[in-house]
Parts: sequence; structure tokens; C-alpha cells
Amino acid sequence: MHQLLYPRSRPLRTLILGLIGLTFYAYYRTTYYDVPQYAVPRNVSQSTFQELYKERSNASLEHRTAISSKNDSPEPSAIGPYNAENNVSNLSSSMVTVQSMSSSTQAVSSASISILVPKQSNEKLSVVVQKASNETKGVSTLSSEYFARNIYEAGHTVPIPERCPNFGKEMDLVVIIMSAPTHLEARMAIRQTWGHYGQRSDISILFMLGATTDSKVETVLRKEQKTYNDVIRGKFLDSYSNLTLKTISTLEWVDSYCSKVKFLLKTDDDMFINVPRLQAFVIKHAKDRNVIFGRLAKKWKPIRNKKSKYYVSQAQFKHAVFPDFTTGPAYLLSSDIVRKLYDAALDQTYLKLEDVFVTGIVADKLKIKRTHANEFLNKKISYSACNIQRGISIHMVKYSEQFDLWKKLLDGKSKCK
Repeated sequence: MHQLLYPRSRPLRTLILGLIGLTFYAYYRTTYYDVPQYAVPRNVSQSTFQELYKERSNASLEHRTAISSKNDSPEPSAIGPYNAENNVSNLSSSMVTVQSMSSSTQAVSSASISILVPKQSNEKLSVVVQKASNETKGVSTLSSEYFARNIYEAGHTVPIPERCPNFGKEMDLVVIIMSAPTHLEARMAIRQTWGHYGQRSDISILFMLGATTDSKVETVLRKEQKTYNDVIRGKFLDSYSNLTLKTISTLEWVDSYCSKVKFLLKTDDDMFINVPRLQAFVIKHAKDRNVIFGRLAKKWKPIRNKKSKYYVSQAQFKHAVFPDFTTGPAYLLSSDIVRKLYDAALDQTYLKLEDVFVTGIVADKLKIKRTHANEFLNKKISYSACNIQRGISIHMVKYSEQFDLWKKLLDGKSKCK
């Protein structure tokens, strides 16, 4: 050991000291200075990774061009039948983790985003992007490389366009429910209760899911899709950090396959929706345009505590107060804003708080009205028959409770003021 640490040969000693110095210098550079680092496997070059993202951007542009021309066509049936097994296999099970960090003395950005890489490459990529600010005053805004466009893959592995015939021309409402791959019980409870209204010709009720790397869950999902044919699958890994990607995917689906519907309700699988009340609301506001209805959140401030799951860095959003937004459990969009929201969202710095991002930051940029509606409760309330019948959306409903609320909704004995 002594000979290893203090070799007699001067050239060997110099070499060892040089390697130690080089190691410390490399560590110093990657942890202090603003140098983006790409950690990739040995058999994947950095140029390969850059080409991958270039292809992704080109594919997104081509997809948007195709959608623009497709919406002018009379029927979506030309897309052809869906083969769940083949389409799911088109996703790579590789996951990319993008971490944007700021080493600035005034703030640190640590947004972690998990996404699936398109199958242009079969290699597993693990990307760590470190973003620092060299400015001595304030914190710089994240560059365009952090826009949602660079982490969102356009298209759907399970599109089910037939669930919106003639692009929704004769439909008043499409309800798309954000659900997780493992939430089969929640989806079944909805299908057996308020989801029944999806059998009407003027309403479609569907679920939006991402991808999963669990083969057993995927097998269950394929069987579920074959049985009910009401699950849309986007090209993103289904996770909390990707809720914004899920909402962007929902906007893309409506723009692609249901653009002529009057309204879109985005909601979650732990919600009870009073569909008759919602439809009456839609009919009442049938002529309203450029608007989002829901429970309005005003003057909310970003949480700067890095330990919080809702943490937002100053680099992601520099202002002290968020724009007014409608809370995420349920909100209603007039269909004329769907494409505008989708396009603008892709060119905005990614934020995992999907309601703040879509109905706040992006909608505010587009001058879209956000209107408070008392019927959108978006919270847990006492389950009295009158409460159920008065509201449109009730939050934090367990799947086993859906049946009780459904019964009270249909209770014709209650006399509610």
C-alpha cells in the first residue's frame, strides 16, 4: 500500500498525481459551472442522442401538418382498425429522465420529468441535463430546450377515433378522464355509474392513459381495451410528473379526432360527474367561445420549498403569483380553444402542475377567459342527495363510493331548493 501511494518512480508518481488532479477538476466543472452534461451508455454517442431529439421535433411538425389536412376530411375511418398489441410494442420501454438544475446562488431548478423515448433507438438512454445561471443578478429563464415540445411525443398508440364519429359534429360534449394504468377499479366504477351517459350519441366518455413498463398491467389493459374500447393511450410514461403531458395528449386527441364537438370536459378518475347537470350547463353556454369554466383559483403563489411535491423554481416560473387558473380535478373548455392551447403549450417551459400550466400560464398568454362556475365543486363534500344533484363535479370519490352517489343522483324523492 505504501508503495502504491508513494511510488519510487518519479514518472509514475507524476502520472498518479495528474490523474487525481484531473478527477478533481472534472468534478469541479460539472458541479459548479454551467456545463450541460449528457450521461449516455457507452454504445450511444452524444450525436445519436441529439439526432433522436431532432427526429422527435420533425415528427411532431409532420404530425401537426397531417392533422391540419385530416380535419378537413369527412371521416376518420381511413385510419384503420387498432391493433393494441402491435401499437403498444411500438413504444420503447426505455425511460428518459430530464432533470433541470440551477446552480445559481439565488435559486435552484430541479424539475424532474420522466418520458418515453420513441423507438428510433432501441438503446436505453439516461439523460441528466444540468442548467445553471452565470448571471450575477436574478435567475435566467430556461431556454427553449425546456419547452414541452422537446419532451412531448405527438400521436397516440391507441387513438379510437370511432368514439367521436364525424369529428364530433353532432356531439355536445366529450368527457376525457385522466386515469392511471393500475386504476382498473376506478374505471369500472365509472363505467357502471355516471359513465353510462357515454352511450348517448351526443356525449362521449373516455379515459386517457399513458404507457407502462409493467408487462402484467399491459396485458390487463389490452383485455380491458378489447372489452370496452374506451381507453386512449398517449406516448408518455404514466406518472405524476407527466400529468401535463397527459393533458397535452388530451388536447391533441380532441384536435385530431373530435375537433367539431362543442365542449371538452377534462376530469380525473376520482371524480363524480353529474352529467345531466353538466349537459344543461353546456346547452346554456352553447354560444360561449374562448372560455374555460371551472373552479377558479386566484392569486395562488408558487411554492419555492424544494422539498414540496409542488415545488416550482424561479427559472420555471419567475413571477410571484400564478395567473388565475381553473383547478385540475374538472374543468370545461369550449372546443374553439383546444388547438390554440395545444400549440401554445408545446412552446412553453414545462411545468408538471398541469392545471396551472394549461389553464393558467398558457391560457393567460392566449387571452382565454377563465370563468368561475359554482357548480364545479372540485372538492370532497357531504354526500347528501341535494349536494350531489346541485353540483357538476365532486372530488376525492373512492371507486366504492361512486355507486352511492349514483343512487342519490337518481333519487327522485329529494326536494332540493
